[in-house]
Amino acid sequence: MSATLSVPSGKFRQARVLPGFHLSLGFTILYLCLIVLIPLSAVFVKTFTMTWDGFIAAVTSDRVVASYKLTFGASLIAATLNVIFGGIVAWVLVRYKFPGKKIIDALVDLPFALPTAVAGIALTALYSTNGWIGQYLASLGIKVAFTPLGVVVALTFIGLPFVVRTVQPVLEDAERELEEAAASLGAGHWQTFSKVIFPTILPALLTGFALAFARATGEYGSVIFIAGNMPMVSEITPLFIVTKLEQYDYAGATAIAMVMLLVSFTMLLTINLLQAWTRKRGQSEKI
Repeated sequence: MSATLSVPSGKFRQARVLPGFHLSLGFTILYLCLIVLIPLSAVFVKTFTMTWDGFIAAVTSDRVVASYKLTFGASLIAATLNVIFGGIVAWVLVRYKFPGKKIIDALVDLPFALPTAVAGIALTALYSTNGWIGQYLASLGIKVAFTPLGVVVALTFIGLPFVVRTVQPVLEDAERELEEAAASLGAGHWQTFSKVIFPTILPALLTGFALAFARATGEYGSVIFIAGNMPMVSEITPLFIVTKLEQYDYAGATAIAMVMLLVSFTMLLTINLLQAWTRKRGQSEKI
């Protein structure tokens, strides 16, 4: 005698591995409040204890403005370099097979695992005037260590994995048939790349750029060793914030941190909106 499973009429209740939407949303909001919103709100609360004139004086002094220019400028340059060369690294790792590929793939993640202070010391030893690489650059009149160029090198080093690991899975999932179809229709290598491949990986490149830029703006450990920390020349904003804290000027430190937070958030929001627009445009073209 076979047993019959009776199912009540009406809609089937969807099985969920995690709790329902309302409970999951509550956990999400609570977690974000504890980890992100409350610490960031403390920055604003402490800054609001200052007068408006004191706030303007703290965030617009010549030394602070010079640190803004170096921090954001070097972060933009480093993120741009990582988009270009990180995209090439991701392409090579996905599209080619060669001896030592696994080792190179593992080396990409090294900046994630390496302590930033160790990275800074290693880069300083390499690029100083008597270092393995720096001595040859010095003979050409190029000084890296203890200059703004050293800051760019350090920020490029720590930001590379963000671009590679963002673009790599997109390239792996890309449809090779589209490239073959473009080639069969007479498209050259550059046309295939610009019309087929680049639009596919552009959102991933923008995401990698945003992640690398955000990581670079807050970097401290790997930069302070190679930068030289000379005021008005190679002093980054995170170091200036630490200096304010050591002087017990907490309101001044949070004021500078709030400016960095607002600028970084604005740039990241702009990049995310551009990424969403690019993805929506790509989907509409496919339709």
